Amino acid sequence: MAFDWHSDPLSRGTPVTPGYKNTQNVRRFMREQCGPTFKFNRPFMAWILNGVPKTMGDVVDEWQRREVTLA
Repeated sequence: MAFDWHSDPLSRGTPVTPGYKNTQNVRRFMREQCGPTFKFNRPFMAWILNGVPKTMGDVVDEWQRREVTLA
């Protein structure tokens, strides 16, 4: 059965699957992990979907890395 990005529980260990979607469930998880300033942007979304295997923990770490670089 395919992972449901709308309702399945997310953790840092959740693999980003080919069916990944930027859902409210994902946004909620990212805000919990990264704080209230989290938001998606096109370069970040492209990185998530670049075909390189990653977990949601990798996604959180990359967003935080980018935020530190921009600050």
